[in-house]
Amino acid sequence: MNATSTLLLAAVPAFILLSIVEYVDHRRDRDATHTFSKRSVRDYVGNWATYLINTAAKALTQYILPFSTIVVASALTPLHLSAKHWWVWVACLVVTDFCYYWAHRGDHRIRLLWAAHSVHHSSNYFNLSTNLRLPWFHPVSYTLRSLAWLPAALLGFPVWMILLLNTAGLLFQIPFHTQRIDKLWAPWEFLFNSPSHHRVHHGSNQPYIDKNYGGVFIIWDRLFGSYAEETEPVRYGLLHDVETQNPIKYNYVETVNMLRDTARAHTWRGRLGYLFGPPGYAEKNKSDDELITA
Repeated sequence: MNATSTLLLAAVPAFILLSIVEYVDHRRDRDATHTFSKRSVRDYVGNWATYLINTAAKALTQYILPFSTIVVASALTPLHLSAKHWWVWVACLVVTDFCYYWAHRGDHRIRLLWAAHSVHHSSNYFNLSTNLRLPWFHPVSYTLRSLAWLPAALLGFPVWMILLLNTAGLLFQIPFHTQRIDKLWAPWEFLFNSPSHHRVHHGSNQPYIDKNYGGVFIIWDRLFGSYAEETEPVRYGLLHDVETQNPIKYNYVETVNMLRDTARAHTWRGRLGYLFGPPGYAEKNKSDDELITA
């Protein structure tokens, strides 16, 4: 078992314990919204079903195939940094998180990637089980997304270190999927990700859409103009709700819509736009151009 698998395995009991704490705290709070209402039980079960099936396919579709490009880049680069130096670990954490920021931003701004990532945002509820709502079999999206970590490999960081610290960054975000933790210490909120920042990220109401992509550090969002403060109640879910708790449907509804739009496009520019443009892209037809020039 590699270090990444060990980290994920060690996180399971911690995740279960945090889920229990979240539930108990919610039940004791009379003013809380109905995060654990009867209607949300199906959502919770669906999240677990999504996670279990995703785990079965993850080895091939999320690690072996996608990150093979990173292995090749690592073999070709003349730079090779040693894990014996503490500063290499610190530098790798910063660089891999920077790469994660752009991968995550791409998840929201490139429809081919959004077709997979939208699964994680498709729930109208927000609690620790939302961590488990991950896409299943999207190898093309995973492979394209993995290119974001090529700079880390080309800089000479070991592939195993990139994967390890990227996984650690994902585990770091687990407790952020909750409504039970308010804003943290101001200096922390300025530099690092937090439950408040991540609630904003899962919001489908303005001014929260496409904000707060950071994994470990929220400073990337402040630097690149994608930061938003939590200032009003968050509406969770997608702009157009999937209206189903069937894991198969909400795993592939956006993929089906994307392929349908691509098939109906009249030009290659339109087809490429539906695949690589942002969600919401629409092909301009000839009549639109005539109206503009008229």
